Amino acid sequence: MLYSGCGNQLRHGAVLKILYHHRTRSRDGQSVHIDEMIAALEHEGVTVPIVQPQREDALKPARKKQVIPKLLYELLEFAYSGLEFLKLAAAIVRERPDAIYERANIYMLSGVWAARLFSLPLLLEVNAPLTEERGKFDGLAMPSFARWTEEMAWRSASYVLPVTAVLASTIERAGVPPSRIVVTSNGVNVQDFRVVAPEIRPSLPKSFGPGPVLGFVGYVRAWHGLPQVVDLLAQDAALATANLLIVGDGPGTAALVQRAQQLGVADRVWVAGLVERDGLAAYISTFDIALQPEVTSYASPLKLFEYMALNRAIIAPDAANIREILTHQTDALLFEPNNPDSLASTVRKLVADNALRARLGAGAAEKIHREDITWARNARRVIALVRQAQAMEKKP
Repeated sequence: MLYSGCGNQLRHGAVLKILYHHRTRSRDGQSVHIDEMIAALEHEGVTVPIVQPQREDALKPARKKQVIPKLLYELLEFAYSGLEFLKLAAAIVRERPDAIYERANIYMLSGVWAARLFSLPLLLEVNAPLTEERGKFDGLAMPSFARWTEEMAWRSASYVLPVTAVLASTIERAGVPPSRIVVTSNGVNVQDFRVVAPEIRPSLPKSFGPGPVLGFVGYVRAWHGLPQVVDLLAQDAALATANLLIVGDGPGTAALVQRAQQLGVADRVWVAGLVERDGLAAYISTFDIALQPEVTSYASPLKLFEYMALNRAIIAPDAANIREILTHQTDALLFEPNNPDSLASTVRKLVADNALRARLGAGAAEKIHREDITWARNARRVIALVRQAQAMEKKP
């Protein structure tokens, strides 16, 4: 298995053309990954034709999924691979790319078919075991078939790029040789995520207490652990003047606001709502403590890299995938997952210690620069892998 330090050289030789393919409609964190990777590849001089569906707002309901029976919807998803294949074939004939870079999905084998037909390297970015994830949260009518399509894509790719080593282990168990697995975490655009001066940051509510601001960025779901933080503001004397700023929205927002009102801390909780990408750094710059209260076991949370680039002191669960990114007491404080007392004591410790917050924030920013945890690094890795795949094809 190849880990994140590998394949980090600059492109060389002729200019590459890499066809980028994905099936993501929602403009959310997934969309950020897509857009940043395309921009980074183009910055490295790669020509990037794109085959993609029409993009939609992250909070826009998936109307078709709501009204079509689950089995029929999933059959249509698989059938859509045929249309995608035709689009990919047309783009390949027109653009003559050197490789295909695809964001993986279930019921999607169009990239595999196109890569085989045109003898092109296929680099497959994997952000989650989607059969497992979708089965857990939405349910699947054809779980075995969904898993087969997902694992077939993994095994057919020239290289698979999971975002964590935890996820890489799942892919390896599905039969992908370790030599074709390249762990590539999410990254950050350090040009866009620089600390914003206090005078041009958004104004905090006048009702906020004089204590530190705990902040969270992202899609608000009940399982993100934010209700627990609201409880701490209300119940822990050490947090009597602390505040909570949430930058984002989602299905858990209304219940969270109601909880703050019931507990009498609504004046110290502000849900800023969705913020345009170019304004996000200014909001995160108002955080004294950046929160990742819960984490999916295989994820590479985008927000963590943005917190790190902006010198924020981070609190996150002590989980295997988080330890791939953060080091306890060096660039973050990690607490025992699913342990409210551990989270409470960790928050309490960081709220009370200005010097510790400053040290952890500086350590996080230094790690971003030292390890080059950027989209530019990821783009260079993709270029190197395409070159490697081309070289292997030329061998007798």
